[in-house]
Amino acid sequence: MSDHAHSIHSGRALLVICTAAFLAPFMGSALNLALPEISASLSLDAVELTWLTIAYLIPTAIFQVPAARMGDLLGRKRVFVWGVLGFSLFTFASGFAPSGTVLIALRFLAGMCCAMMFGNNIAILTSVFPPHERGKVLGINTAMVYSSLAAGPFVGGLLTHYFGWQSIFFVSGAVSFAVHIFARVYLKGEWTVAKGERFDYAGSVLYGIGIMGLICGFTRLSSIDGFVWLSIGGAALFAFVYYERRCDAPLINLKLFSENRVFAFSSLATLINYAATSAIAFMLSLYLQYIKGMDARHAGLILISQACVMAVFALVSGRLSDRFSASRLATFGMAVIVAGLVIMLFLSPTTPIGVIIGSLFLLGLGFGLFSSPNTNVIMGSVDKKHYGQASATTGTMRLTGQAFSMGIAGMVIALKIGNRQITPEIFPQFMQSLRITFIIFVVLCVIGIYASSVRTKK
Repeated sequence: MSDHAHSIHSGRALLVICTAAFLAPFMGSALNLALPEISASLSLDAVELTWLTIAYLIPTAIFQVPAARMGDLLGRKRVFVWGVLGFSLFTFASGFAPSGTVLIALRFLAGMCCAMMFGNNIAILTSVFPPHERGKVLGINTAMVYSSLAAGPFVGGLLTHYFGWQSIFFVSGAVSFAVHIFARVYLKGEWTVAKGERFDYAGSVLYGIGIMGLICGFTRLSSIDGFVWLSIGGAALFAFVYYERRCDAPLINLKLFSENRVFAFSSLATLINYAATSAIAFMLSLYLQYIKGMDARHAGLILISQACVMAVFALVSGRLSDRFSASRLATFGMAVIVAGLVIMLFLSPTTPIGVIIGSLFLLGLGFGLFSSPNTNVIMGSVDKKHYGQASATTGTMRLTGQAFSMGIAGMVIALKIGNRQITPEIFPQFMQSLRITFIIFVVLCVIGIYASSVRTKK
């Protein structure tokens, strides 16, 4: 392939992957602005609202590593393209959901398909582009994710305000289907690095039970069920590690963790970062609409500030990580996130909007400085044959962290509010929930700074 043809091929691959990367974050951030209307329409209480997000995150976390392995065996493009199609169909169907139970179930199925997309997207990019361009490309992809987070609240607020919450699912489903066609036409080539090897079904089952047990347990710590789920999850993961060490074709090469310090601590930093930050938009969306009395449109305009900053600095930090220490950039980014969270500890019903936007700016700056360099460190720490597993592990850490984050918020809300809809009578309890949640996030971020800073030390 000539340099010109390769440039066209890689450029189209980047365009397809980045367009797909826009979909899921847009859906999640747009949906945050529709939560009060969904609650009123389907009679969902505060805890059930958290499950609209958790039900999507659990399957995405569970199936991402198996989906990456399927990509290694059957072709990363094939698995990726079918994932986009499934995400489109289940998302569009969600707009017709007659009840909260059906909506949560459809979100679960959409999450499974999303795992097929995100279990292979970064592996495709790192296979197409040379190492010296990896940081730039990952920065562009991350900037696209953050751009979708910026567009989500704004567009979601407008759609909800003028056309109802169902319109978010209809628009997202239709755009996703267009991306599916786009991927089939313009994503050339196939990447099959383990053709002929067998798929680890037993390991996949143990892994899935373990991850689901941990996530479900964490979201139910307010009851005895939570400890039962945690015990099941812990036992399954212990059995998974024992089995994988003796498997000739394992789902995950555990040596990536035991023998690769950079990969292990970078993955841990990813998990902690997302566990400490992902529920911020969820809590602030409720705060702005219930406590500050804003409608979905105006709340979206406030939340968009963070994602805009994230998009700009993710692009800049991705390029910088090709020239300077990516580990130090990521560590500094997490420290900036702590500063933004500390400001949010003092939110009250009378907090000026300028203070809220200022804290969102710091959070956006921190996210932007952390994400691209951290992913660059992870992908640069493994051999090319392990790109699929590294990409999926990164995605699993991110999504498991997001689920843990929503679990923390859900646990605190369950303890303080319980199974009640948010009304003016319980606004004080909601503010207590918000403050406790952010305190937990600050502590987690401090731990994350340590994990990020020691990854390269011997």
